[in-house]
Amino acid sequence: MAKKKTEKKISKSILTKNSHDFLQKYLNNSSPTGFEMEGQKIWLEYIKPYIDDYYVDNYGTAVGIINPEAAYKVVIEAHADEISWFVNYITSDGFIYLRRNGGSDHMIAPSKRVNIYTEKGVVKAIFGWPAIHVRDPAKEESPSLKNIFLDCGCNSKKEVEALGIHVGCVITYEDEFMILNDRYYVGRALDNRVGGFMIAEVARLIKESKTKIPFGLYIVNSVQEEVGLRGAEMITQTIKPNVAIVTDVCHDTQSPMMNKISNGDLACGKGPVLTYGPAVQNNLLKLIIEAANNSKIPFQRAAASRATGTDTDAFAYSVGGVPSALISLPLRYMHTTVESVHKEDVENVIKLIYKSLKAIKNNHDFKYIKK
Repeated sequence: MAKKKTEKKISKSILTKNSHDFLQKYLNNSSPTGFEMEGQKIWLEYIKPYIDDYYVDNYGTAVGIINPEAAYKVVIEAHADEISWFVNYITSDGFIYLRRNGGSDHMIAPSKRVNIYTEKGVVKAIFGWPAIHVRDPAKEESPSLKNIFLDCGCNSKKEVEALGIHVGCVITYEDEFMILNDRYYVGRALDNRVGGFMIAEVARLIKESKTKIPFGLYIVNSVQEEVGLRGAEMITQTIKPNVAIVTDVCHDTQSPMMNKISNGDLACGKGPVLTYGPAVQNNLLKLIIEAANNSKIPFQRAAASRATGTDTDAFAYSVGGVPSALISLPLRYMHTTVESVHKEDVENVIKLIYKSLKAIKNNHDFKYIKK
């Protein structure tokens, strides 16, 4: 008898060409903290076919809603802003010194190309740095806010100002999206616009699968996370949610110079990371773990001391306490221009949020002690 041929099971991607086009467009756009609007427009344009309603608050947090009339409200959330710089001082001979907008890393600045945003349009500039030939090895300086500077090709402060540049203009790196070894999405600001991408894809899956959810779902793309979770603080007062599932990035600790003892043993390609900590509501976390196990979605675990450092904290400790949990995406080289995430992890975070939502009941009671 002839042996039956065994067919290799190939997992079909849940992402479409349109998904990837959106991801690339969204990541290549600039959305500095406090200036997120162009990115929010792109995000809303993509998500509108999959939601029933939307609004944008006074500081730019965008909210897409499914079942807006429902009394019980569930949030899935990411933050939209990216780290950047501000023009802080222009010298008489036309060089520009900076101030951080969020946790921008001075160490990676030298030789980087940047965009300066002015009312006249984008002005190109570069982070200059003295050549190795002229630096004194005995007095080698490391990059710092005291010595990194921008050169926009001008010879005077007057020339710089004529380009529309003034103190307070915001600056981003110009590095753009790429795919590394058909395995990693790479670019600046994956922290955390890839989160905005993932929650938008959850909305798409709900719509295209005709999934009926018994509560109001609020897909929230918050602003100003990088300067203290500010957008989430504001929007939770507006929505007053009953439950919140937040997604952000966390550190992959497999690359050189990472300390697993202090940062945990987390790896790109091994699935979403679920965090334990005071802000994380344990019954909601248990529901998410059960959803992962039931759907055979791989996941990893992390522990947070005191705070998660993400918008989870803002939601958890608002409006009397909102059951909140964090589903993180492992990322290499955070706050650089080559932030990297594994494609499979991105899909698994999307799947896990979707499956977790399907497990939440209307008026779901997450209290630890019930009457």
